[in-house]
Amino acid sequence: MFEVNVTKSKGKLIIKWQLSTIEIPLSDITEVAEDNTYGGEVKDALRIGFPYGTADRIVIKTKAETYIVFTNAEAVKKKIYSSVEGIS
Repeated sequence: MFEVNVTKSKGKLIIKWQLSTIEIPLSDITEVAEDNTYGGEVKDALRIGFPYGTADRIVIKTKAETYIVFTNAEAVKKKIYSSVEGIS
């Protein structure tokens, strides 16, 4: 399992990568955006996925943490954006 896996279940965005599972309540998400920098602009963000050789970096900001998801999979990107659609 090298690629990040994203699902939405019971009001949570669930991100799985290798042996880690991160559950983010949708109500805690404040912003989702793309980050065009190599390692991610937010220095203390929790990084998920391999930063090497990935084209997309998706930043998920919550009330408590910031996450950067490194991925090449368009499906992962679409799943994140569709899961948080309508959240402002």
